[in-house]
Amino acid sequence: MKLQQLRYICEVARRGLNVTTAAERLFTAQSGISTQIRLLEEELDVQIFERHGKRLTGVTPTGKGIIEMAERILTESDNIRQLAQQANDDSRGTLSIATTHTQAYHVLPPVIARFSREYPGITLRIHQGDVAQIHEMLLSRTADVAITTATKNMPNELVMLPFRDWNMAVITPLDHPLTREPELTLEALAQHPLITYDHSVSGRSAINQAFTDAGLLTTIALTALDADIIKKYVKLGLGVGLIAETALDETEDGELAVLEAGHLFKPSTSCICVHRGRHLRSYVYSFITYITPQLTEDAVEGILRWESSKGENRAVETP
Repeated sequence: MKLQQLRYICEVARRGLNVTTAAERLFTAQSGISTQIRLLEEELDVQIFERHGKRLTGVTPTGKGIIEMAERILTESDNIRQLAQQANDDSRGTLSIATTHTQAYHVLPPVIARFSREYPGITLRIHQGDVAQIHEMLLSRTADVAITTATKNMPNELVMLPFRDWNMAVITPLDHPLTREPELTLEALAQHPLITYDHSVSGRSAINQAFTDAGLLTTIALTALDADIIKKYVKLGLGVGLIAETALDETEDGELAVLEAGHLFKPSTSCICVHRGRHLRSYVYSFITYITPQLTEDAVEGILRWESSKGENRAVETP
């Protein structure tokens, strides 16, 4: 049994039994993955995957248990490497961050700048994606830490540390009729074409729910993954924008009117996520405290260790 074989079966399961996609993610040949899976099954004398001809159609009951154990083994294998690197030289290494465009562009710059000053020997890698992609980066150990929006369907393998609540904001051109409304309402918004986030962006669900609850139909003129694209097309007059208030920038948004909309939509929560049970090097804890200055490194480590010891997801409220 080889770690590579365990990595293959986990990646195939994670990719919905699509061996081609798994091979692309692992930068290897599809035939090599198929061969190694069969060799592992022969060695264990059990069938991990169900098949119809050459196509994988499911995971056997025994296979599910094997894959769960394999994931834990791969996590511990990575932990051993992290611990060894920390013992050799904790001033050097890599910090991989998975996050959204809004967080990377509008929230993290001062945090990144401070971290780079304090840890000049650490290489930073920022991976952008939507919430599902961010979760996947943590599960596949591509990222050490994630900064994203809290969701109800976060995988159990991840631990969440909330750090900021935020509301939606409405943006329009400066001379837009909505700027003359005494109080912004959903009914008034629904009369205009809207430009907002793609369905894969977590903030979109709060928007949809608000209009649905009010029994209002909307015209969505354009959707995008990040707020800066939304701003661009609002400036061009294509519609009224709905974006996270954290994406607002006084120096860049002078051509836009910003209308407070916290009373119209449920707030969302930004959170830090890590893989449950994964060993984090000391500089990762420092990075987290730069985002959540109300917590000390010891407090963050204690919370994450406590959360990691549990078998269920639970959000921890920060003081």
